[in-house]
Amino acid sequence: MGRAFKANPLSLSLPDPAFESWLRDSGYLEILDTNSAALAVTPSTSATTTTSTIIHSLFHYLWAFFSLLTVNPFAKLTTDDFSARSPSWTREFLGFAGSYSFPSSPDTLKLRVQENVKRYARNYATLFILFFACSLYQMPLALLGLIISLAIWDLFKFCSDNWKFDGYPVFRQVLVRIVQCAAVIILIYLNVQMALFCALSVSYAVMILHAAFRKLAPQKQPSRGR
Repeated sequence: MGRAFKANPLSLSLPDPAFESWLRDSGYLEILDTNSAALAVTPSTSATTTTSTIIHSLFHYLWAFFSLLTVNPFAKLTTDDFSARSPSWTREFLGFAGSYSFPSSPDTLKLRVQENVKRYARNYATLFILFFACSLYQMPLALLGLIISLAIWDLFKFCSDNWKFDGYPVFRQVLVRIVQCAAVIILIYLNVQMALFCALSVSYAVMILHAAFRKLAPQKQPSRGR
């Protein structure tokens, strides 16, 4: 005879966002990443390897990879993430060989990308500055244009402080617009926007790939006073 089970009134059913938020606050968000990867590996190890299984797995990974185009990596990023402690480049940001794996599903990929961008925001910002400096090094005219633009703004600030432009708000506003136009013309004419575009493209690609393949590492728990 079948036996009917009654629902436990003390059991809790948490929606995914609330459970994810609790795991993040508790420092155990990597559990979702580990469990999803284990679920993805289990069927392939127990079933017989066939051509259809290989094709299915190939399309599964391709779909997970192309879902990068639909993920907003900055959805959970806040300004406080840039003022937090910068993670270690070796142990936390780069990690070890076992710190990387292919995302098992689009949901896992989305979780990794958004959480890793939030955790390593300062590292990615440093990489952008490094790539931008390298782009300017390869484009000396762009570097010259950036230096001229900064010099123009410093000259304007020096003249404004010494000649008290604050007492003439209309005149000061006109000068600000003139300096802005001059700076934009110089930056465009000397291809500074090309160096900026190259740095943005390379740093964004590196950020997305690193965040997608980097496993979620356990977060350090703050020590609580007794």
